[in-house]
Amino acid sequence: MTVTGRAFALAAAGIVPVLLWPATGTVVLWAGVVVLACVVDALLAASPRKVALTREVPSSVRLGEPTRSRLTVANVSGRRLRAVVRDAWPPSVAVEDARAAAGRDDGGPDAAGPGAVAPAGAIVGASLATTVASARHDVDLRDGDATRLVTPLLPTRRGDRDAGRVTVRSLGPLGLAGRQASLDVPARLRVLPEFASRRHLPSRLARLREMDGRSAVQVRGEGTEFDSLREYVVGDDVRSIDWRATARRGDVVVRTWRPERDRRVVVVLDTGRTSATRIGTGTGGVAAPRLDASIEAALLLAALADRAGDRVQVLAYDRALGARVAGASGARLLPELAEALAGVEPRLLETDWPGLVGQVTAHVSQRALVVLLTALDPAAVETGLLTVVDQLAGTHQVVVAGVADAEVAALRAARGPSAVYDAAAAARGDLERSAVAGVLRRHGAEVVEALPEALPPALADTYLALKAAGRL
Repeated sequence: MTVTGRAFALAAAGIVPVLLWPATGTVVLWAGVVVLACVVDALLAASPRKVALTREVPSSVRLGEPTRSRLTVANVSGRRLRAVVRDAWPPSVAVEDARAAAGRDDGGPDAAGPGAVAPAGAIVGASLATTVASARHDVDLRDGDATRLVTPLLPTRRGDRDAGRVTVRSLGPLGLAGRQASLDVPARLRVLPEFASRRHLPSRLARLREMDGRSAVQVRGEGTEFDSLREYVVGDDVRSIDWRATARRGDVVVRTWRPERDRRVVVVLDTGRTSATRIGTGTGGVAAPRLDASIEAALLLAALADRAGDRVQVLAYDRALGARVAGASGARLLPELAEALAGVEPRLLETDWPGLVGQVTAHVSQRALVVLLTALDPAAVETGLLTVVDQLAGTHQVVVAGVADAEVAALRAARGPSAVYDAAAAARGDLERSAVAGVLRRHGAEVVEALPEALPPALADTYLALKAAGRL
């Protein structure tokens, strides 16, 4: 049994009879009246377990995109239902401010109305209303009636989010006491990656079209496609001279090349321990793990490479293959990537670097651009990243991309007596990462490191530069 503020107010009202007839018996008598009134009121309340509940949520939604949970409550208790209903969700699916989201959900094909779907055998022929959107809902239903409660949601974390239990607190006619029950109403909301880096795609596609429209690319690279012949101009690579055509024409002629299409691009997301580090500020002001920034970079690169005509493959790996998308292209690529990467979470264990090389070798049989999205720190080199680069760089073009920590960057820029040591430590960390990047470059890898919001465009620019230079 639960009691409300009215019960305490009724108990406090006993001060009047106690003052008029000050005696122990008066106190006991009044306490008995309060207890009896609460018990009777609770017994007269509708049973919270005789309430038919159904939940409706979208199958998926993007991170940071507002959505709604619709809970249909049907009173089949045989009594009038006066209740407070709480539609519970985990904290990572934050409920929006009810005042900002207030309003009746009376639009769209699933809005309440004569055609609304009711629980079987529960509310046939009954009226179905919709309440103001909020997390807690006051319900007053006659027997056989139903209502639809709308709870606004704002996901702040990627992945599958299971709904909590629905709590129904049924009150008696006097509102003094009631009965409460928490009921299981299963529902799952899949939160897809936000893909906020989509805004960088139009500018990179424009650069890609500019590359494809050039009559020549003056850098000859292995694996590029022959385009045409033209006269030699100062600055051309002498290795591009076509001696046979030069002999026929009597003028020096060079071959022109264009970036080759239909290349392989393999993006490997490191989901090991270092990917769990929370950096920067994510959706809703919540610090996001490094893996989320890596996913943003992978999505932008995949979209760009697909539009360039390359074959894209994405792997998520730590000690086991967490996700793999291959063979998708065009309009199917991004939805499949978002669906596959939505449930990928960091794991607190060291990445199996030899196993990662085995995964790339098993799924790619010819030269490709291999992008490793991982952490750039000395520990990564010591645990085997350098060996991975050595093994892959002999066959593939390797790019190692890492996310820089915005908080460390802020510490490095700080000044003052109390901040000088933090700034020195941050600068020392930058020097160590720069040394790691230099080692990786000497072993044949391109290195990209940027803040979370800058990494996707930086990686896309590196891809375009490699493509223009014919190094893919």
